[in-house]
Amino acid sequence: MVSGSNVNMLSVPLQSLMTDEHVVVVGAGMAGLVSALLLADAGFKVTVIEACEKPGGKIRQLQVLGAAIDSGPTVFTMRHIFEDIYDRVGLNFSAELELHRLDVIARHAWEDGSKLDLFADHERTVHAVSEFAGAAEAQRYEKFAVLIKELFDTLEHTYMGSAQPSSFNLTRSLGFKGVGVLRKIGLFKSLWDSLGKQFSDPKLRQLFARYATYCGSSPWEAPATLMLIAQVEMDGVWSVKGGMHAIARNLMGNALAKGVEFCFNTRCERIEVQGGKVVAVQVHSTLGQSSETSRRLSTDRVVFNGDAAALRQGLMGTEAVTAVSAQAPERSLSAITWSSFIPTEGFELDRHNVFFQQSHHYYSEFGDIFKAHQLPSKPTVYICAQDRGAHSVPHGPERLLCLVNAPAVGDTHTLSQEAIQACQQQSLSLLQRCGLKLQFSPQDTVCTTPAQFHKLFPATGGALYGQATHSWMAAFARPLARSALKGLYLAGGSIHPGPGVPMAALSGRMAAEALVADRSSTKRFHPVATYGGTSTP
Repeated sequence: MVSGSNVNMLSVPLQSLMTDEHVVVVGAGMAGLVSALLLADAGFKVTVIEACEKPGGKIRQLQVLGAAIDSGPTVFTMRHIFEDIYDRVGLNFSAELELHRLDVIARHAWEDGSKLDLFADHERTVHAVSEFAGAAEAQRYEKFAVLIKELFDTLEHTYMGSAQPSSFNLTRSLGFKGVGVLRKIGLFKSLWDSLGKQFSDPKLRQLFARYATYCGSSPWEAPATLMLIAQVEMDGVWSVKGGMHAIARNLMGNALAKGVEFCFNTRCERIEVQGGKVVAVQVHSTLGQSSETSRRLSTDRVVFNGDAAALRQGLMGTEAVTAVSAQAPERSLSAITWSSFIPTEGFELDRHNVFFQQSHHYYSEFGDIFKAHQLPSKPTVYICAQDRGAHSVPHGPERLLCLVNAPAVGDTHTLSQEAIQACQQQSLSLLQRCGLKLQFSPQDTVCTTPAQFHKLFPATGGALYGQATHSWMAAFARPLARSALKGLYLAGGSIHPGPGVPMAALSGRMAAEALVADRSSTKRFHPVATYGGTSTP
């Protein structure tokens, strides 16, 4: 087992001699780490360039009063994607990382005092829904569970696992049964409208509409197909020993064992292009307070694990602008987060918790964010209680990530301290009405705003999910692994198949597969093939 936890995070000296089989990976996020591991296993010499001092990208940990708090993605699902990636390089995922399947998928609460848990066990969830909303609504939930399973099975192979999805290819590959499933959900309906046909209880509609935010989108604009995310969680939600960042550290450790070089505190300043082909990468390293160096790395293969907007805006040089479409899509949600190490009182938290305003206020949250581009006056609050789950109950302070959705305006204007403070007070007030008492202070809490997320992830404005998925065609507008420039491959949450830890990992795998398929030599590489048992081109 290689954890990577003892790896020196200081920059590693860059190699001056690059071979024809050299690949530069720009960005050590989830997709970049997966690409680097697979490409090294395929026989390439791989150098990973990362502007920060440690791996993970959006999967980041903050230290608060000596406690390591996951302050990015916190929900781990679709374990089989990682099992497949590790298996391809001769590793056993279960032996590398310690995971525990959670009994409670998520705990939900409303300000009127009502509560509902969704469970890993289907029958327990049906019983809980019956107790919450009545027997008729429990029957509707059972029909909904069947429908989203059919939807997931339909799109798993034809969209998520396809390296080159398109509306034409999707229609051609769905078959009669698949088309029928899409008709049942209402392909051209919004998620909100479709859920209105599934449930009579407004709170259940509100709960399942929340899955649109997993793609950084509004339920009123997102397509009905996003209800399949509920099936992803029903298939299993796990906690990871050491936090989500342990996955990034483990990937890095295994990549190092295969010869990958990691260069931290090193940013990519330019991807050089000549004649429509990548020829080099210019990087700038900060090795210490008084030591900086710039270098040109000759290479004809680059995997770019950053937001596509960075290419579009010329942050990687004017030659690389043509790698993606010039049309800027609508940005997804950003967030304000509070990473805290504090005691809790009142409400019994589980690992994942969502606190709702009354359902008739729900639209205002997304109107404020996407229409008015301001912080929501009536926010929904998500809390990941990282010392909970797997029957653990902490005593004393506990590690919390509290999150409220926000507009991705980190590069256009700074949200005032008054607005941020008002949002914080609105959030804490909602929690208190739900029975949970929290108190933040500068000593025990680190707040991150859209402007800070924009600084971490340039060109995004703080958007955490790439583009918003605000029509059923939006999913087909994401760039694919092969860019318009020869030798430049794309990976990450703004690239197909989209945002989220497992999707980013899958995009990293697709970038590696595309690069290997384009290689002129015939060195061994694990065959393309296996996501859901379906080959990809």
